[in-house]
Amino acid sequence: MAGIDSKDIHKIIVACDAGMGSSVMLASQLRKQLRDSGVTVEHTPVNSIPDDADVVLCHAGLAARAQAAAPGKVLVPFQIFLGDPAVTRLVDTIRNGGVVDA
Repeated sequence: MAGIDSKDIHKIIVACDAGMGSSVMLASQLRKQLRDSGVTVEHTPVNSIPDDADVVLCHAGLAARAQAAAPGKVLVPFQIFLGDPAVTRLVDTIRNGGVVDA
């Protein structure tokens, strides 16, 4: 998948190793930032990414597992859980329009 237009993003999944802890924190932060956008944000273990996810956010160390668990989904890997530029770009693109690249 080459990317997804921001208007077609309805569900973001924050995936981590166990689906708890750090992903819960990031998902909560994203929910607040995207509150008025109509985008749902959930967290799951990386091996349980739902089929209706439009974008998957995960730590770069889990990117290969996330891609295997959700082939064809737009994957946004990041390095740090709070304040990562990749997450900031995703939020800005959803708010302002544009394409999120895979």
